[in-house]
Amino acid sequence: MTASLADGSSPPGVVAALYLRTKSLHVEAERTGIIRDLLRGEASREGYVSLLRNLFPVYQAMEQGLERHRRSLMLGILANYGFDRAAAIESDLVALCGGRWRHDVPTLVAGEIYAGRIAKAAEGDGAGLIAHAYTRYLGDLSGGQILRRLLARSLGLRPSDLSFYDFPRFSDLDALKADYRQALDQAGALAVDPRAVVEEAAVAFALNIDLSRAVQAQVSPALTTTR
Repeated sequence: MTASLADGSSPPGVVAALYLRTKSLHVEAERTGIIRDLLRGEASREGYVSLLRNLFPVYQAMEQGLERHRRSLMLGILANYGFDRAAAIESDLVALCGGRWRHDVPTLVAGEIYAGRIAKAAEGDGAGLIAHAYTRYLGDLSGGQILRRLLARSLGLRPSDLSFYDFPRFSDLDALKADYRQALDQAGALAVDPRAVVEEAAVAFALNIDLSRAVQAQVSPALTTTR
């Protein structure tokens, strides 16, 4: 963010603004749908597979968008991390379901809407991708690492089923998180409308919640009226 505060001090970086705007939504996301079940060790393998299947086009859209803007000053620094989570999800789905996973595991309307929103965010200068990168990648580096251990324990998943949570190019994930926060702040400082980036993150969390509920409704329809 580039504007100054009234007292002349520097405003917070975009990561701090994103955190404050989405804090309550983050709590809601952890208490809702399939994510709630996963965190409690109550989800089924079917539910986890459905979530992965519907996150695949989400990450595809985000990573294709970042690649398209690789040469921009604003998004190039984020694109250069090359996290490539879509390929990791594909590897896990093959391990979990076999090579016909695209045909055997359906996409949901909520997943298609989420992916479509990210494709829309990638239009123009792509500034909205900052919000989606914050929501997804920092989540993967934080709560995702906890989820990985829970999945191994509750569903008996093997390391080959959980490559989505691996970042093999990086040896220190804590250092990576700190570096990526800085990269997001640098990108946010170059955004024409930082407030729009912050609001896009709220949309991203809402879409995550919608997808989580949709997955749970698919695999456990009798439970959705109480959660």
